[in-house]
Amino acid sequence: MAGWNDVLEEVGKTPGQTDYVRHKYLQKLSEHTGRNIICYYSGWLSKRGVNNVDINDSDMNGFMNAIKDMNCKKGLDLMLHTPGGDPAAAEAIVNYLRLKFDYDIRVIVPQLAMSAGTMIACAAKEIIMGKQSSLGPIDPQFNGIPAYNIKYEFEEAKKDLLSNPNNAQYWMIKLQQYPAAFMKTAMDAIDLSGQLVEEWLGSCMFDKNSDDDKKVINHIVNSLNEHDNSKNHGRHLNIDFCKRLGLKIIPLEDDPELQDLVLSIHHAFVITFDGSTAIKIIENQNGKRMVLNINN
Repeated sequence: MAGWNDVLEEVGKTPGQTDYVRHKYLQKLSEHTGRNIICYYSGWLSKRGVNNVDINDSDMNGFMNAIKDMNCKKGLDLMLHTPGGDPAAAEAIVNYLRLKFDYDIRVIVPQLAMSAGTMIACAAKEIIMGKQSSLGPIDPQFNGIPAYNIKYEFEEAKKDLLSNPNNAQYWMIKLQQYPAAFMKTAMDAIDLSGQLVEEWLGSCMFDKNSDDDKKVINHIVNSLNEHDNSKNHGRHLNIDFCKRLGLKIIPLEDDPELQDLVLSIHHAFVITFDGSTAIKIIENQNGKRMVLNINN
């Protein structure tokens, strides 16, 4: 298996350094699978507090660039490493990729595909994960505050005021931190995340017209779009947990060559972020890439 030190040593010996090494392994991975590869990589783990490391509408330009002149009939393996981001931007990306590749999409998660990244993974026909890989909850957040917590706080206020009207001033002070109609906004965000994942699961990984598949889909959506059990939006859901949910997971370890190539690419991307101003890279096996730098 390719290790961090192995890739770092190769980068140090190679002219052109990280770009060359990434491109070399991306080509090898495409040759191994016979499929197109697009890597969507964020450097949020090494660039804390930096803007634009999340999934947003500007990413569409990177995907358009990567797909130009690509033979889409070969299908797509989308390698994701992301903290998540805007569900609406994720919806636009999913719709675009499905139209281009006729739903023939697999998602590979070398380490982390959180929040809206998990939503995109649920739009694939299968997800490839290793023992080190994690997905995450999809419950929406507002400036770090879970939408479910906002919902519960308003519900608690309503329940308390019915039996204790004298607490009105307390709840007025407590709830005035939220803008007008914020409860409705939070509820809409919860519903949107659940609806998108339910629709995507039922139109590719599962058959929404099958009663058995409907039960699996509902279980997956209800388990991912909640806060009571996960407690933390950053909760790491490993391969065993994702299998138990019912997601169609392919263990990365089942194909040692695939595992070696995927992890070599992963290490090369992370080394790129650590040694440069890059904060996001969208790149394919043909050498086409869009690089967003910290000073852009």
